[in-house]
Amino acid sequence: MIEETKFEKLFSTPLLRFKVANHAALSRALLAEGAMMQSEEDGVSKSNRLGWHSSGNLFDRNADPIVELRVAAEMAILAATRRITTKVDPETLKMKLFGWMNVNPQGGYNVPHTHPGAHWSGVYYVSQPEIDEGNSGMIEFLAPRTDLSHWAILKASAFSLKKRIRPAAGEIVVFPSYLLHWVYPNEADADRVTIAFNATFSKPKG
Repeated sequence: MIEETKFEKLFSTPLLRFKVANHAALSRALLAEGAMMQSEEDGVSKSNRLGWHSSGNLFDRNADPIVELRVAAEMAILAATRRITTKVDPETLKMKLFGWMNVNPQGGYNVPHTHPGAHWSGVYYVSQPEIDEGNSGMIEFLAPRTDLSHWAILKASAFSLKKRIRPAAGEIVVFPSYLLHWVYPNEADADRVTIAFNATFSKPKG
């Protein structure tokens, strides 16, 4: 006979999802802004393959939809931080937000990567083309622990080596920046457009 006295989740990795209100109008405006940006610049090569990645910090732009998204991203980061700790009020810290737009046409994808130096990373899904089947539009997270294959027999999600999700347009996904992740190739005819961002906290001066 036993009596459970305590249950803890050690070394867990949080993954949070938020739905942005009135996202349809916001996304339309962001797509227009993105088209303008693509006409102005060639973009840069990062983790993107066969796609376009904006240069610089997207949140330096003062366009209304960019400002609106920045507010939503900050709210998501604050909510995510409060979800994992009660010992620090994130609003007492200085938050640096750095964002960029990804446009993946058919065949475009992002190779496995992390975002070193940041605390949180996030993705807002501007457009997510519909598909009938397959992995198009999915983002996959890979476990920081790599020696747990023998746990597969127990089918315990806490010890799986990967987690794959297909967020909907209008969603923000937030995860720790150390978490290795990649994006499956876009199998649809239409572009898959996202805005990714990193959030880094620091103590205010003075």
